[in-house]
Amino acid sequence: MSLTLHSHPLASFCHKVLIALYENATPFEVVHVDLGNEASRSAFLSVWPLGKMPVLHDDARDRTVPETTIIIEYLDQYYPGATTLIPDDFDTALEVRLWDRFFDLHVQEPMQQIVGERLRGGGDPTRVSQAEAALIKAYSMIERQLGDHPWITGDSFTMADCAAAPALFYAETLVPFADQPKLQRYHERLLTRPAFARVLEEARPYFKFYPYRERLPARFRPEEAAE
Repeated sequence: MSLTLHSHPLASFCHKVLIALYENATPFEVVHVDLGNEASRSAFLSVWPLGKMPVLHDDARDRTVPETTIIIEYLDQYYPGATTLIPDDFDTALEVRLWDRFFDLHVQEPMQQIVGERLRGGGDPTRVSQAEAALIKAYSMIERQLGDHPWITGDSFTMADCAAAPALFYAETLVPFADQPKLQRYHERLLTRPAFARVLEEARPYFKFYPYRERLPARFRPEEAAE
């Protein structure tokens, strides 16, 4: 098989790429990276010395592709499917890229900051408050952007929605979507999108390692997977 994705099933940025792969039924193999395991860590660093996941390797083209946005752009160009994740029209594509970056920078980053502070034993309350405020501001901008459309940039599911799904999934467990009805409906559409539903189902056994697992909806809690 030509494509190999180096990833971890709990990582939100890895989820973003998995959604793109599953959305178009793109054949690939996955290598689960355990940075706490010396052999796994060393093997991954030989692929990508910066040690950040996910990373895609394409044997057929002898290319190693890092960074989630670049990976999805690469897949859309060389392994296209039924869902066009980056539109052909330049202005529409620019909007998709804008909202892709928005979710990575303004939802993922404050979300990960809050989780990081929890992992440090509670961390700095000021940093947590600042990150929570950043999420609230981002939510209001998403609410305005959605308008009457089902997806973040209009009527079509794109790379921007691949970025939105995992970012919002984790962020909602930290700062719930209060008074944002369009965002709430959008989030539910993302959760039921088959590609993302598959990602979450595969991740469920690993959610026991998520520091805020008690805030996950019941249907996603790891203990529910064993029933």
